[in-house]
Amino acid sequence: MIALRFYRIYDIGLEIDLDWLERELAQSFLTARTSFLRVKPKSIIMDVPPLLIRMGQCIVEKEGKNFEFTVFARIFDIGAISLCFVHERPEADFALLEETALLFAGQEGLSDLFLSHLKTLTGILKPHIRGFALIPDFYEDYTIYLMDWMDRSIDPLPLLAGEKRDFSPQMREEILKGTQSYTQNDLTLLSWDSALLCNPDSPTDLFDLIEFANVQVFELRYYDRELSLQMGKMYDEIVLADKLPSFRRRHRYRLIMMQLMQNNAEISEVTEKVNNLIKVTEDIYYARVYASALKMLRSSQWSESVSHRIEVIRDNYSMLSEEVRIQHSNHLEWIVIILIAFEIVIAIVERLL
Repeated sequence: MIALRFYRIYDIGLEIDLDWLERELAQSFLTARTSFLRVKPKSIIMDVPPLLIRMGQCIVEKEGKNFEFTVFARIFDIGAISLCFVHERPEADFALLEETALLFAGQEGLSDLFLSHLKTLTGILKPHIRGFALIPDFYEDYTIYLMDWMDRSIDPLPLLAGEKRDFSPQMREEILKGTQSYTQNDLTLLSWDSALLCNPDSPTDLFDLIEFANVQVFELRYYDRELSLQMGKMYDEIVLADKLPSFRRRHRYRLIMMQLMQNNAEISEVTEKVNNLIKVTEDIYYARVYASALKMLRSSQWSESVSHRIEVIRDNYSMLSEEVRIQHSNHLEWIVIILIAFEIVIAIVERLL
């Protein structure tokens, strides 16, 4: 058997109460909660398991051939939604897997399908989620290929890279460095935008782990983007405030500080949840796969970028706070000077009289 799983992950900008949402959707849709099958419950910890919605099947025509896909959506409490299109062939070889993978390289030809089902999913969720907001053209895409047998004679690079080329040793090493195995009969190859799983057993848990890693990194990308937008807005507001008279400038600074403090607290709380989306504890192999996926997806770089932007915002908050304090001190000093001058004038007038 071969299978191709195409993922796209989006954000709706706020956290979701999945328990409540599950109850709301239960009567109209087939839903389930994510659970891992091979490991003990304590081996992988999820504070709030994602909600899975089955969205039926569809047909895609590509170069005169029809491909049937089963569609799933997974909803995460941190505000992420993941769409997955699954194409399976019960009896097929690696040549067909590679041919199909190259045909859909870079998820070519699937954008309209994703947008159509995203619109359908939006129609399902929007009535149940207050403040629902989504940016269709900002997403993370990932592809997982599966073959249910082990064959070390194959060359996985064209499949993972999405093209047939004479790859250099350096490129080959870069693509294959995310390789993991549990037994002699299975193989997991992780790349930055795709993965190949050679496994005689259905590796459902590995599908979920790789998807969760992508969700985690995408959310870090999303909040890095949000922080960048907030920083640009912050600098614009500071420039405008600097043009105001002293008293109004101080008042405007206070408003900017209040907004910065609120945004910083909200994003810090959410990014903490993102970084702890899932904890792999006792299962060494799953921990290695998850860590390798995060590494290939450059999770640490996005995490550092988010932390840096939060730190910059805090520095600007401190700067504005100091500026307000100085202006307030100067204001008090002028009041004292005026009061002293007023007392001197009164004393002089009294002596003259």
